[in-house]
Amino acid sequence: MPTLNWIGRKAVENHHRQVPFHLLKDVPDLSVGEPGTGNLLVEGDNLLALKALLPYYAGQVKCIYIDPPYNTGNENWIYNDNVNSPEMRDWLGKVVGGEMEDLTRHDKWLCMMYPRLCLLKEMLSQDGVIFISIDDNELSHLLILMDEIFGNKNHVATLVWEKGKKGDSKLFSETHEYIVVYVLDKPSLVANKVRWSKKKAGVDKVLEYYVSLRSMLGNDPAAIRSEIMKWYRGLAKEDPAKAHKHYNWSDDRGLYFAADFSGPDDGRMNRPRYDIPHPITGKPCAKPSTGWRWEESRTVVALAEKPPRIHFGPDETTIPCRKSYLIEVDREPFTTVFYKDGRSATLMVEQLVGKGAFSFPKDVDILADLIGMVTNPQDIILDSFAGSGTTGHSVLQLNKHGGSRRFVLVEMDSSICHNVTAERLRRICNGYTKPDGTTVEPLGEGFRYATLGDPLFDERGNIRNTVRFADLARHVYFTETGEPLPKQVKSSSPLVGICRGTAVYLLYNGILKDKAPDGGNVLTTNVLAHLPKHNGLKVIYGTACRLGPERLRRDGIVFKQLPYKLRIDSL
Repeated sequence: MPTLNWIGRKAVENHHRQVPFHLLKDVPDLSVGEPGTGNLLVEGDNLLALKALLPYYAGQVKCIYIDPPYNTGNENWIYNDNVNSPEMRDWLGKVVGGEMEDLTRHDKWLCMMYPRLCLLKEMLSQDGVIFISIDDNELSHLLILMDEIFGNKNHVATLVWEKGKKGDSKLFSETHEYIVVYVLDKPSLVANKVRWSKKKAGVDKVLEYYVSLRSMLGNDPAAIRSEIMKWYRGLAKEDPAKAHKHYNWSDDRGLYFAADFSGPDDGRMNRPRYDIPHPITGKPCAKPSTGWRWEESRTVVALAEKPPRIHFGPDETTIPCRKSYLIEVDREPFTTVFYKDGRSATLMVEQLVGKGAFSFPKDVDILADLIGMVTNPQDIILDSFAGSGTTGHSVLQLNKHGGSRRFVLVEMDSSICHNVTAERLRRICNGYTKPDGTTVEPLGEGFRYATLGDPLFDERGNIRNTVRFADLARHVYFTETGEPLPKQVKSSSPLVGICRGTAVYLLYNGILKDKAPDGGNVLTTNVLAHLPKHNGLKVIYGTACRLGPERLRRDGIVFKQLPYKLRIDSL
């Protein structure tokens, strides 16, 4: 497999392991709605933020979407696409050292992306998917980088998104970009016969109108058909719902299309030609010249269902049709080449947060299709280059049609995070009024707003005195198990959690209510007697241990001293 080398690579290959753990600090004044929704927006450097989020989300994220800088060389917008911002130069200087001045802009981009992709991989669940938007400036480098980090066998596709009909270029009119798609374990997805599909455009609108007709007209197929055909005719030509106008019949199962039931004209002489009696006249219905599509046994089953899946005309002179229900064919594969004008996304963001607030936002409907295609209703979605907040908007839009997906967003620019990302999400949650006076209904839900707090350790390697028991407990559990703590931490119990038969305990901040020096934080016979009981292996973190090796072995205890055994350097 080809590998990629660049100036600074050795300095960043293991950098994600050396990034310190920071605490997350809630900002209630910038949060929206109920914090219990599970949605989170973090302001801060995404490398530090990803490391801070690991104890909460490692191995838990089903879908990642990121839109990193394309590295076009453009330095005239708020996201410096030349990876040459003061913050990035400062970071590169610290990590790469003296080689920094020799870096090309491609070297800088690779140095920036490598540790972030390594941490993103740690976030994915076993069936997780990552989408990365990019253009030709770094596509070739990104593919090799992803092959190295995720494995080339886990490359699913590279989508081509045509975003406009004209572009500005001296040689070619560049009107497209890409979305690179990788998974954590493609062979497993194939073995489990996982299939991805997206909701057909306009289907929800049609079904919502059909439901409203049923509530008004009851079970009157003729009246429903008349009204829905009028509605279809009144739709604008470009409305995607109009593409489903042939779905205008209905029964108790739902809205359907009377589809052709004849066999294909493939020259087959023994095509089934059995009789199908008309339900009213009892006479055999007219047969298609090429015979029936289905064998007789399948048709018998279809006729026996209630309601039957065969559509009949007024009498036997009409050839019957098969019923194709819209609710059963409402999804389709996502094509690898697709068109969606990029200007609609810009217009949406301008309506939400003002003109010129953010350049080149992504399209909420495209992201909703991608996320909805690969996630289940309770999954977590992560975007560490949140920008205008399109990923969060897409998740909320998906949940409107059922589900409780949660988003985790990271945005490093404080101005963008406050005035664009958070403001957009606030308006989406609470509802807003467009410049033309049109009111947009709220999508509900809410999100927590957080910033990066202090590192877990101070400059001397000690745990900072600002660290709370609950914060440290999550890190202890993650250190020991490699998994995020699956529940809220009880601030009254030293038993943090049990994983694969091993109990993890933390003696810290006088958890046993003994405020004396070393009280309750040192493992002694008395402290051990007060710990919650567990019959299996016990891993106990504390500041010191007064029990001998034989006693520890006999009681099935592994003691680990804080803070020295709390370092994570093997991710």
